Amino acid sequence: MATAPTRDDVLAMLATYGDRSPADIAEGIDSLELAWLVHQLEQHYGGPLDLDDEALARMSTVSGTLEVLQELKVETGSR
Repeated sequence: MATAPTRDDVLAMLATYGDRSPADIAEGIDSLELAWLVHQLEQHYGGPLDLDDEALARMSTVSGTLEVLQELKVETGSR
């Protein structure tokens, strides 16, 4: 079973937007990056994420994204 994404996983997913290196990813996530990240997460975990406006607002940073995903317990088969 795949576990919830790590910081490195999130950075790697964000890096695919614009073909960047994970080391080039800033802590802040803009709206286009967030849309890309949610799409990548849904593709990776096989279905839509249940994200309300508050959760999406909290995902404006990498750390905030990790907190939201941990709360959702995003794991394969655990939604």
